Amino acid sequence: MRFFGLKTCDTCRKALAALKAQGITPQVVDVRADGLSVDDITAIVQAFGDSAINRASTTWRGLSEDVRVQDTAALLAAYPTLMKRPVIATDDGWTIGWKADVQAKHLGG
Repeated sequence: MRFFGLKTCDTCRKALAALKAQGITPQVVDVRADGLSVDDITAIVQAFGDSAINRASTTWRGLSEDVRVQDTAALLAAYPTLMKRPVIATDDGWTIGWKADVQAKHLGG
């Protein structure tokens, strides 16, 4: 399991704590510190399309309209913190966010 998030993100911290409580220790990719590879960006865009961008984020609000019109892959490459979080990759596919359906998928139940 690969876990893409931010160490400063409350939702990411909650998700990691819940996974670890279930005995799951994912490989953590901090998108601010580690960035996103081209392959990961491609996979995230294929899985989630335009919904991979968090338009409620501080980063998004700080972007000009000229930048906001770029395609999703270009935005994630230039501003990885725009990604909705967490994104989790497993052999079964990709999930985004930490709502009840994603929790059930990764934690069982």
